Amino acid sequence: MAVAEDPELIATTDGRVPGRRGLATRQRLLECTAGLLVATPWRSIKVIDIARQAGTSPATFYQYFENVEAAITVLAEELVEGAGVLAGLVDGDWSEGASWDTAVAVVEGFMEYWECNRAVFRVVELTTVEGDLRFQGLRVRALNAVTVTLARVIATSGETSASPAGSDPMAAAGTLIAMLAQVAGHRYGFEFWGIRTASLVDSQARLLHWSVTGRAAPEGATVPGSEPPLPRTGPVVGGGAAAARTAEVKAASAKAGPKPTSN
Repeated sequence: MAVAEDPELIATTDGRVPGRRGLATRQRLLECTAGLLVATPWRSIKVIDIARQAGTSPATFYQYFENVEAAITVLAEELVEGAGVLAGLVDGDWSEGASWDTAVAVVEGFMEYWECNRAVFRVVELTTVEGDLRFQGLRVRALNAVTVTLARVIATSGETSASPAGSDPMAAAGTLIAMLAQVAGHRYGFEFWGIRTASLVDSQARLLHWSVTGRAAPEGATVPGSEPPLPRTGPVVGGGAAAARTAEVKAASAKAGPKPTSN
């Protein structure tokens, strides 16, 4: 996970401006923090864990971050930047000949955005529920640009005066973004029950397309791989994405090694 920040705005905890090597060290600490978040509850991560992964010392970590939470906050800031790419997809071509492709691109982009930031989103979602206003604000900022853009598109792209999803474009957009976030966040739970990710993309794209344009998806339009599955009577353990994610978590946990008992 790369964190794009303005080097001129970065300072150490004592107010100094780090040089090139210092910035590289800080970036490595952030990447190791993100890697540990994949397989470790964030409250269980210790400064020494991050320092060991980065090949440096806890003292060096404290030159750049006051604590683990401060490093995670920097990672969470990246969610806002990534949302700008999503807003660009939403602000695409919704004309009749291109609208289906645009809807699919938005849904796939949202799934990829969430997947790339899944570990950080997990922390943001948890702390938001707990009432942490800093992380709550980051979540709002991350999704607000996409929601506002979608509301504008809904207000201007439909063939009727109001979207089939409602007369208030912002309410319709907020509902659709909440849907995209929840489905992306529970993707592996769906896979556990045998629901293909392609089918999730197809269903969401149809709802998004209908809400924005007021038209059903074009006849014959479908997302490859979303064909109806065999009847299911229970969980299908080891769906493609779920199996890949399980392997990734196991690999990250093995790489991290045993956790120390203290800083």
